[in-house]
Amino acid sequence: MSGPHPSSPAPPGPTPRAKRPPGTFRIGSIAGSDVLVSSSWFVVAGLLAFVMAPRVEQVAPGLGALKYVAGFMFAVVLYLSVLLHEASHAVMAKHYGFSVTSITLHFLGGMTAIEGESRRPREEFMIAVVGPLTSIAVGAAAFALYFVTPDGLLLLAVTGLAGANLLVGVLNLVPGLPLDGGRVLRSGVWKLTGSMHTGTIVAGWGGRITAMVVIAYPLAIEPIFGIEPDVLDFVLAGVIALFLWSGATQAMASARLRRKLPGLVARNIARRTITVPEDLPLAEAVRRANEAGAGSIVTVTTDGRPVALVNESAVLATPEARRPWVAVSTVARTLDEGLSLPAAINGEDLILAISRTPAAEYLLLENDGAIYGVLATTDVDRAFREVGQRD
Repeated sequence: MSGPHPSSPAPPGPTPRAKRPPGTFRIGSIAGSDVLVSSSWFVVAGLLAFVMAPRVEQVAPGLGALKYVAGFMFAVVLYLSVLLHEASHAVMAKHYGFSVTSITLHFLGGMTAIEGESRRPREEFMIAVVGPLTSIAVGAAAFALYFVTPDGLLLLAVTGLAGANLLVGVLNLVPGLPLDGGRVLRSGVWKLTGSMHTGTIVAGWGGRITAMVVIAYPLAIEPIFGIEPDVLDFVLAGVIALFLWSGATQAMASARLRRKLPGLVARNIARRTITVPEDLPLAEAVRRANEAGAGSIVTVTTDGRPVALVNESAVLATPEARRPWVAVSTVARTLDEGLSLPAAINGEDLILAISRTPAAEYLLLENDGAIYGVLATTDVDRAFREVGQRD
């Protein structure tokens, strides 16, 4: 199973995100996005090598143990076509201005991690549909090569590549999340109803229904096809159904949360702030803040330009006896890129901005550059949980 996966809103926090998920390693990059391989990929590669070995022996007898190497190489070629599928998602997402953090190859195929959600139904449709179309195109190209490829291992590889890609392309168009076809369905419902939330719920139920069909498949193949299912049929059906059900459920939960996120407004949870010179003693800065009823302090230059944010934790860690002798600048963090945000920022834009540049505090500025206040991550985290708990 493969497809683009927009990142879900996550509680902000001061700890930077890991560079890559555990159990994965980087093999390169495509369109500026890391290409990762999950350790689970080696499981499926080994299974494919084992399953393909008898067929390889038929086509090229006498290889001995090398037949497993040939089977493994087929797994590599197959997953290169999966990588093309995912890369098409990444390129299309970047075309529409989205950030793509990584492409991961795993047991069930691949995943493209796209930051944020589509802004219009057309974007959703194009980003989703390009993956299955790429797989179908690869399958069609391999099928065309079938007629000019000589017998042997190469023909076996071409045949398998054609069948696998055509199957992946068609199955990914099944209208249910988290499959690409689910996103295509979501874009259509979104276009008709004007509501992305409604589209996600409909496509999520499509994914759940697909999961139930998959779990029932082993029980249906004997009366329909006259083939008795084995243990592997039930295991694969269970794994795929669990993947579909959990992905659809997660997408629906994320949609419900995103519908509430516009209520998370930076301006409404900002702390009042005072501005002080960089060389002012910390004790005096704290006294002025308490006197003004402010919950934050910003250091400024002589002409009023903000320079740094005083860190609340650093202030609390400084003994009161030392505060008269310590300049306020020693407990402040310079306003690097990403630490200044528009006062009007809200919802998912706010969550993404904080995720990109993790910090304890952020300076909020009006459109004219005037200081509005300071946004503390702890306050955003609390407000985020409250938004998620609302009925």
